[in-house]
Amino acid sequence: MNRPTPAGQVGKVLGIVLLISLSLFPCYWMVSTAVDTSPLSRGASLLPSGFTLDHFRHVLVDEGFLRYVKVSVIVSVGTVVLSAIVALLAAVSVARFRFRLRTQVLIMVLMVQMVPLEALVIPLFLQARNLNMLNSLLGLTIVYLSFSLPFAIWNLRGFVAAVPKELEEAAYMDGATWGRMFRSILLPLVAPGLVATSVFSFITAWNEFIFALTFMQDSTKYTVGVGLRTFFTQNSADWGSVMAASTVITLPVVIFFVLVQRNLASGLTAGAVKG
Repeated sequence: MNRPTPAGQVGKVLGIVLLISLSLFPCYWMVSTAVDTSPLSRGASLLPSGFTLDHFRHVLVDEGFLRYVKVSVIVSVGTVVLSAIVALLAAVSVARFRFRLRTQVLIMVLMVQMVPLEALVIPLFLQARNLNMLNSLLGLTIVYLSFSLPFAIWNLRGFVAAVPKELEEAAYMDGATWGRMFRSILLPLVAPGLVATSVFSFITAWNEFIFALTFMQDSTKYTVGVGLRTFFTQNSADWGSVMAASTVITLPVVIFFVLVQRNLASGLTAGAVKG
């Protein structure tokens, strides 16, 4: 096996640095513009002309942007919790049990993911209106749940199927009930998949704009995406406030990812059963 040359090592390091720089540059531009004293006249300058926190004060104090953050947190966390519970139970059903139309159910789950969300705005709006769920956080959470469930079910199905059945059989032989086996064996082993789907569900609900704008008619119930629109006018935009609000919007996603990133690694079942 050929040993890597110094030039090759340097090339790899430079490539990694370049990729990281390209990935982080939008975040740098957002934060630096948010603290720039003159964001409208900045142009292509990489450095801000000065430092100020007035844009954050205007966003958080004058505009009360935190109320939008509160609404988004409620809706996103509700979507994550409901999606995790429903998707896990559905994944166990399709991965462990044999029933009629099982294959058709999986095909329908995949087909739902192929439907453009924009095509569902009017049908779901009419349905929500008939159910008196417009301008309701619960109604918006249910809509987001319908978006995240197909991916969550399909993803968790693979994790559940990867758990060796010998573990469940051994638990049954030791006298464990289905509930005990589910809590003590299956749930810990599928935790990485559950965390991965939770991240997807959270980001989907947090970043969604069209349905939040359509369903929420009360400005006090706007999500962060709709609330960000208030800094845009017909002919201009307050870019300092826009970037400050965008920074505030990004922080909960980063915090959520940091809290769950340890459990994103898969393969916890490796070596659980001796071959």
